Amino acid sequence: MILVAFLIDVLFGEPPARHHPVVWMGRCLNALRSYAPPTFAGGAVAWLIGALLFTGAGWLAQLVLNALLPPLLAGLGVALLLKPLFAWRALRQAVEAVLDAPTLDERRRLLRWHLVSRDTATLSAGEVNGATIESLTENLSDSLVAPLFWFVVGGLPLAALYRYANTADAMWGYRTPAFAQFGKWAARADDLLNFIPARLTALLLLVTAWLGGLDAATAWRVWQRDGLATPSPNAGQPMSVAAGALRVNLTKRGLYSLGSEFPLPDEADVARALRWAAQTAWLAALVMQIADWAW
Repeated sequence: MILVAFLIDVLFGEPPARHHPVVWMGRCLNALRSYAPPTFAGGAVAWLIGALLFTGAGWLAQLVLNALLPPLLAGLGVALLLKPLFAWRALRQAVEAVLDAPTLDERRRLLRWHLVSRDTATLSAGEVNGATIESLTENLSDSLVAPLFWFVVGGLPLAALYRYANTADAMWGYRTPAFAQFGKWAARADDLLNFIPARLTALLLLVTAWLGGLDAATAWRVWQRDGLATPSPNAGQPMSVAAGALRVNLTKRGLYSLGSEFPLPDEADVARALRWAAQTAWLAALVMQIADWAW
């Protein structure tokens, strides 16, 4: 089922917005916030209501498919429903758009539009390249490995729960006055659900770095040294492996500098990172499929 879902993603990408569960999650989160008080308790209760709704929807969909269809068709149905809960092709295309942009200003704009929340207006070319690699490797975990991991653990219900939690963190987890208290539960839930997948992604990147002739020894060293250097306990895991394997400095002003002994990346480094991430995505899908069969 996982490999089928992954092939659907590679070949066809995302469903239309009106049919996309993540869009529904976003609308649900907006509605819940409009009714909840702007407190930690309000954010926690609102998050839990949405979590129950989407976990229940995943459980019901899986139950109906298994009850009404023969195993082969039920498996295909599950694969079709799993696909919108992860997004490799969309991530790859976003990185390609930044890489192929004709000017630095356009690359800054596309980086801000597609991949990062930071202000990109004054970033140097090296910082734009670095932020692109950072987002690529972090989202390899958030957008692919993590939903597939939770699918292996608990089928569509837990894959849907993870995607909901990650969407809630994206919408509510910012450290702004409006979300200082309200978004704390969403941010902590996302940290918890990503703890294992982020480290698994780092390990998969390390394996493909070794297989692909990148500097796996330095990747391991930088991972062990810088993996917890970011404000998030998870983002720095795959990002630090990338810094070491590519021998580049991935930095965010005033917050962290991964692989500080190396220069900022150039466009060739971004292209190398994208090829490497693609290899890792295929390996992740294969490993998760084997784990699902074994589980």
